[in-house]
Amino acid sequence: MAYVNSTRTVSATASDRFSGIFASISAMLARRRVYDRTIRELRQLTDRELSDLGIARSLITEIAREAAYGK
Repeated sequence: MAYVNSTRTVSATASDRFSGIFASISAMLARRRVYDRTIRELRQLTDRELSDLGIARSLITEIAREAAYGK
């Protein structure tokens, strides 16, 4: 039994590398905005409101990190 296997190599151009770096930086900044917004919104809540949500004030940064970056 015979078969043909062809492989093509594509070299990345400078613009491809730049667009990859730009996309990576954009994603990083978007995650940071989610982190900052989550912290800001949770810190504005009163202790009573946080308690109603089942959140301790000391866990705000951890919750924000999970919201932005996952576990």
